[in-house]
Order: sequence, then C-alpha cells, then structure tokens
Amino acid sequence: MNATTVIPLPLILGSWHEFYSLLGTASATMVGLLFVAASVASGAFPDRRAPLRVFLSASVVHFSSVLAASLVMLAPLRSDYVLAVLILACATVGLVYSCMAWRDTVHDALNASIDLEDRAWYVFLPVVAYVFELGAAIAIACQAADGCAALALAIGMLLVIGIHNAWDITVWMVTRRRD
Repeated sequence: MNATTVIPLPLILGSWHEFYSLLGTASATMVGLLFVAASVASGAFPDRRAPLRVFLSASVVHFSSVLAASLVMLAPLRSDYVLAVLILACATVGLVYSCMAWRDTVHDALNASIDLEDRAWYVFLPVVAYVFELGAAIAIACQAADGCAALALAIGMLLVIGIHNAWDITVWMVTRRRD
C-alpha cells in the first residue's frame, strides 16, 4: 500500500469498535457514580461556583466528553467530514468549559490556594487532552488513518484524568468530613 492510498472510513472505524465501546461504557458508569457521590456529599461545596466547576463538574464534563466522542465514533457515519465536525464540536465544548472553569477560579481567587499537582490534573492536562482531540478531528478530516489513534489518546487521557480527579475529590470529601 502506498502513501496515497486512502482506507475507507468504515474499515478504519471497525477496528476501533470495541475500544470505543469500552471507553464509552466506562465513562457512562463513572458519570453515574459521580452523581451518587455528589448527592452523598452535597454539602462539601456550599455556595462556591468555582470549586464546583473546577473540581466536581469538570470530572462529569470530562467523562461526558469521553462518552460523547465514543458515541460519535460508534455512530454509523459514512463521511470523514461529518465525523471530524462532531469530534471537533466535542473538543470545543471541553475546551470552552475548561476556560470557563479557570476563569471562575481566577475570579473567585481559588487559583491562589490550588497546589501545582491540582493545577496539572484539573486544568493543564484536560486542556492538553482537548487539544489532542482537536488534532484528531483535523486528522480525521484529512483522512489520516492515525486520526482514530490520536482520538483514542485524547479520550483515554480524559478518562484517566477523570478517574484521578474523581478519586481525589472522594478522598478530599471523606477526609473533610472528619475535620
């Protein structure tokens, strides 16, 4: 096969079907668990928009992004461009949300009390993952076979980030209750 050969989209997506099914299932499960955790610890963030958006809501957004991208990849689409636009939309929503969360953090002066590790996991790494997702959308639009792999990296990162952050929030809420 030479460099100018374009592999049809259904063939490329077929080899990724189980991967995106697994990621979508895992992210949907995690969203459900976060709703349960949030209802159990409903008093942990009283009247504070920035902590809610940066810590708890962000995890729901990241898991929902993984779910949305997985659903798009599993949809019976025949057009590279439609697929790319949908993935681009998922990435854009994630980036906009991340920017709004950071804006609220700065506005509420919460950024001064967030340590470097939390800034990495809650702000920097999600932005990197969403930028990778944007790149994956561009690669898919250009019919590059590696677009699916780039998207897998991006949403895999978001899943790991979400799991880390959900655990971090859970530990924080449990230890805070004892104080």
